[in-house]
Amino acid sequence: MAAATDAEQADASGKTLSATVIGASGFTGGELLRLLVGHPNFEVAQATSREYANRTLGSVHPNLRELDLRFSEPSDLESVDVLFAATPHGVSMEHIDSFREAADTVVDLSADFRLDTEAEYDEWYDGHSCPEYLDEAVYALPELTREELPGADLIAAGGCNATATLLGLSPLFDAGILSGGEQVVVDVKVGSSEGGASPSKASSHVERSGIVRPYAPTGHRHEAEIEGILGTSVSFTAHAVDMVRGAAATCHVFPTSGASGDSEGSSSGVPDSPVSKGDLWQAYRGAYEDEPFVRLVAGGGGVYRYPEPKTVAGTNHAEVGFELDPSNERIVVFSAIDNLMKGSAGQAVHAANLALGLEETAGLEFGGLHPVGSP
Repeated sequence: MAAATDAEQADASGKTLSATVIGASGFTGGELLRLLVGHPNFEVAQATSREYANRTLGSVHPNLRELDLRFSEPSDLESVDVLFAATPHGVSMEHIDSFREAADTVVDLSADFRLDTEAEYDEWYDGHSCPEYLDEAVYALPELTREELPGADLIAAGGCNATATLLGLSPLFDAGILSGGEQVVVDVKVGSSEGGASPSKASSHVERSGIVRPYAPTGHRHEAEIEGILGTSVSFTAHAVDMVRGAAATCHVFPTSGASGDSEGSSSGVPDSPVSKGDLWQAYRGAYEDEPFVRLVAGGGGVYRYPEPKTVAGTNHAEVGFELDPSNERIVVFSAIDNLMKGSAGQAVHAANLALGLEETAGLEFGGLHPVGSP
């Protein structure tokens, strides 16, 4: 891949920024490299990997074969403008001082800085080795935290399951349709890439093909992230399914009050929903009509009537939809993302764009493909 000229790299903001990707040999690291190479403002200076040090990026990421860059050791960091850490949980917190010494802005894609307190890490993870940074880190799900991102120099990109869930549910809380005391049940189905590039018995093709496998019926760590943002408890379950890319959340909520309707029932004997379809459209349009990466897909015509991961594969888009079930006084909310993009690398780049004063859609304009095979 030929190097871009300075003129090609600089957009109207006039900025060209150097970037390092830590953990660049993983699936998320590869997506970050793909996005940064095509970004008008970033120039990839370094991509690290202990396992593949000195090998070309194309030897691991075949879509980057034309890029003239080799993996380097993560212990030998260059000084750059922005460092993206695409590492497993626990790595960034151990190396955050060296990351911050090497870069003016650090974007962490792990869970190391997503929660607010040391007590939460004691409860949901294995503690935290540098809790002094938790107050400083800015949580990045741009549709919800956009105002906090400009100028941030330690950014915690939101997790994929949490992103899908929060994009689906947040408008209901913002519009007052949900107050926090209602029952909220979330079922998320995720593709195999969420498990990372390291092989395991469960991830082998023989064991993974054709499955709909509950792997976190209760107690999934992203539950803490969701509850922290929404300010209420959720009942969360995750399934592994037979796709490569994608996270699809189906959320069942039971509002006890709403903007319209009579909860005592109708003359037909079927209880009226305390919320109308119009209330839902108003809530979701109000939340997302100006968002560049959220599409509302709620029951129209054609094959793809509700959000599906297949329709957003390879993109930074999220699709959100809903359906009303008056007989059970239930709202069903659907949301779909590509877990490697909107749930990880794309979200990180989107957050960096906002933090650094760049055009927020820069490097993220790819609209996807149709038809496409397994995402």
